[in-house]
Amino acid sequence: MSFVSSLAGAWRRHWPHYLTEAAGLAFFVSCASCFTVLLEHPASPVRQSLAADELLRRVIMAGLMGLVIVVIIYSPWGQRSGAHINPAVTAAFWHLGKVRTADAVWYVLFQLLGGLLAAQLMKHVVLAPWYGHPAVNYVLTQPPPGPNGWWLAWLAEFSITFVLMGTTLLMLHSARLKRWTGWVTGVLLAAYIIFETPYSGMSLNPARSLASAVAAGQFHGYWIYLTAPVAATWLATALFRRFYHDHSMVCAILAGCDPSPRSPHADLTEPPLYPDPQATEK
Repeated sequence: MSFVSSLAGAWRRHWPHYLTEAAGLAFFVSCASCFTVLLEHPASPVRQSLAADELLRRVIMAGLMGLVIVVIIYSPWGQRSGAHINPAVTAAFWHLGKVRTADAVWYVLFQLLGGLLAAQLMKHVVLAPWYGHPAVNYVLTQPPPGPNGWWLAWLAEFSITFVLMGTTLLMLHSARLKRWTGWVTGVLLAAYIIFETPYSGMSLNPARSLASAVAAGQFHGYWIYLTAPVAATWLATALFRRFYHDHSMVCAILAGCDPSPRSPHADLTEPPLYPDPQATEK
């Protein structure tokens, strides 16, 4: 069977999951954009009242975005698609054999599409007067200034992604802890926003950073936010396979999964559950 036929077959079976991934990242980018304008734009009453306390503004942003990722992961739609909303995460589960190549390709394409559309909507419609202000700057992720800023940002992005992906895999592997994976992801994301943002802008996500880069028309540092998360998730999955090669996870659902009659993926149709009982493509 040709790869094009495989893509077509995957689309027929799983297109709702791809749309869910696009919607998940679009929601994430939209929330990050709106919260940044609220907390950082000089005309915002919140920014004016907290003008002298940058750390407090980051703490508020961290709490809000941590809740956003938890909502995405545990929503019925997020549980169905797996709530990857990140090409690096999808690549990691593909590396583990939990997502087929065709599904992984569609996931990544729709994650990119969701982020790009959301950023353009923020730029031209929802936040048009404020999105491009230097204090907001399209929520662009950039390395810190200085000759070593590029490598500092790369190492920071690599480190936080490696810890996040490694923690995710270990928790999903545990029957006792996997149901808490989404909450731990939210806590880690919040901690990163508070403590890591000054070093790289805190991305973890090539699709999220690309959306902002396209909106801003600035790509000179994008290679950092593409290569570091992908390299980190690859290393995390390689180490996981090395130490847990005899104990596979049930699926690639960030909320954890034990299919039950009320589970959104109880019919075993979601692509992260591999091998898929509907694997025969015609």
